[in-house]
Amino acid sequence: MARLAARSTRGRSQYDPFTDLLFNALLGFTFLFLVAIMFMNPIAKKGIIDPKAEYIITITWPDNNPDDIDAWVEDPNGDLVWFRNREAGLIHLDRDDRGLVNDTLEINGRIIQNPLNQEVVTIRGVVPGEYVVNVHYYASETGQPVSVTVRVDKVNPSLEVIYYDTLTLDHKGEEKTALRFKINADGRVSDINRIPKSLVVVG
Repeated sequence: MARLAARSTRGRSQYDPFTDLLFNALLGFTFLFLVAIMFMNPIAKKGIIDPKAEYIITITWPDNNPDDIDAWVEDPNGDLVWFRNREAGLIHLDRDDRGLVNDTLEINGRIIQNPLNQEVVTIRGVVPGEYVVNVHYYASETGQPVSVTVRVDKVNPSLEVIYYDTLTLDHKGEEKTALRFKINADGRVSDINRIPKSLVVVG
């Protein structure tokens, strides 16, 4: 009988309720920890872009064209953004494209050519007044005219195309006013025109 009692006591100790309670508590804490990690690092939503801008000016010319087209943008205070002054007030030159120069990437030992020719300027706040957007045929490898597309998007509260048009730069050194527009205090764009105004600094 004593031997049976000892055996039954050992059997009860293997399934101690206190041990089960501790194990379940550990599982609970582990679950809560994992949930906390998920909320601290939320999964990125696909297809959502946050450009940190109110307006985006995009200037493109044909893919694989080796010629260099530059964007020049003047804000209401007369400050200029161009490739040697990439930031002025709330305007930023986010991408300066030089045709095919520096358009190669090395991936896994292979040289990849990026065919896209595009300059991107962002306006990161609503500053009322007139803005001038010029394009300049800075350098030519082809010696041929270049077709340039200019697009202006208002980003907030939703994407709205403000302007889209194509013009031609005939020769190296030519500068054209792509557009001039006003931003009102409420963020609306008005008074779009193409009255010429030279912005390019010589020298």
